[in-house]
Amino acid sequence: MKKNILYALLILVHASCSKEFTELSPISERNIQSAYKTEADFAVAVNGLYDALQLRGTYGQTYLILNEMRSDNTLNGGGCNGIAQSLCEVELFKEITTANELSNSWSDSYRGIARCNIFLDKLDGSSVPDALKKRYKGEALYIRSLFYYNLAIIFGNIPLQLVDVASPADVDLKQYPANDVYNQIITDLNMAEPLLPAKYTGANIGRVTSGAVNTLLGKVYLTKGDKSAAIIALNKVVDSKNYSLVSDYAKLWGAANENGTESIFEIQYKTGGQGEGSGYFEYFASIIGRAGGVGGGNTPMNMTPDLLAAYKTGDLRFAKSVFTNRRIPDTTYSLKYISTQTTTFDGDNNWYVARYADVLLMLAEALGESAQAYTYINQVRARAGLPAISATTPGTFAQKLLDERRIEFALENQRWQDLLRFGVAKSVMAKQLVVPEASIRLLFAIPQKEIDVSNGKLVQNPGL
Repeated sequence: MKKNILYALLILVHASCSKEFTELSPISERNIQSAYKTEADFAVAVNGLYDALQLRGTYGQTYLILNEMRSDNTLNGGGCNGIAQSLCEVELFKEITTANELSNSWSDSYRGIARCNIFLDKLDGSSVPDALKKRYKGEALYIRSLFYYNLAIIFGNIPLQLVDVASPADVDLKQYPANDVYNQIITDLNMAEPLLPAKYTGANIGRVTSGAVNTLLGKVYLTKGDKSAAIIALNKVVDSKNYSLVSDYAKLWGAANENGTESIFEIQYKTGGQGEGSGYFEYFASIIGRAGGVGGGNTPMNMTPDLLAAYKTGDLRFAKSVFTNRRIPDTTYSLKYISTQTTTFDGDNNWYVARYADVLLMLAEALGESAQAYTYINQVRARAGLPAISATTPGTFAQKLLDERRIEFALENQRWQDLLRFGVAKSVMAKQLVVPEASIRLLFAIPQKEIDVSNGKLVQNPGL
């Protein structure tokens, strides 16, 4: 019998948030009730929430396709034939409602949400010590918020399931507009913020902090257009003094530089052939990666000529994040995700969900054109070896800021969200693809199979 993917159970979890992993017994051997009894059970289960951030349909792959490849930063490097056709269709805003990329993102996001809901439901009545219970709750609320933020950006009108369910029939399939989803995220993050520490030590480094919560909160407020609230949240991150820009942009990348002073939240990976490595090497440097082009699960994303041309003369970020061998055609690739690995898709590269440069540039965005805003922008530019800019520098404030964000976060899954938030996605992408603006869709289609099994409760996004 078909079941809607919103009904999902906790199947695989990790034993620690650092790079040491194990599995909880499969559901067939250990059911949900017996999995949540001891403090050790909850220690294992909370890390299953982090594991969901690595799923193929979330940050493991598909969020990158539906954000970075959708933007003007990257293009599908595998051509438009065969198994690469669906990637090409995403790039060109022509994907169909049955595309695997859509169903993967929807299903794995809600699988992660279900894990969070189960965990929160079992936590309140557990014997976990109160201090630890608070921290666990904060972690679960943040991770669930991350999933909902991405779903709202990608699909817009989505179900908002906030409690554990006993059967598929109990799933609430009412669709909420993105703004309602953002409001729920804000509620959850405000609840989570006082429950979490500002920093961790030892094996707990890499877990969700109050700084991560306020960073996401600031981004959601900006997405809603509430700049005053964004300033309050983002200033908490700055005022904490727990973060700073690393002096060398190159020192942001590679296993030796993970969880550093600029890191606010990263998804943790470890190489070693145990299925815990990342695939970003193959995605963004497929020319030299082991997997080559499309095949074996690879989704090569090449930098667009437009992105490469956007780097200004003297910008140190170019040499530290882009390699171009001009003697061999088509050998431009990102240096950010180069990794030593024992097999394909087994990189040691973590993934930045948030870093301090984003906080500074979002604060500038929230403040609007002002001396203070340019101070934040120029902190980022100074590290890149670029001169300071001001109100007298040609161009609108929004365009100057958007240009800065594009280069600073190239291939970090920020560009499509930025284009949407700045209200220029249609114009930028129409120019990039040389198509009418009317052909640029701001939302992806709800996966057709989810509509088919919902008994008429889910409706397709308009125009799709």
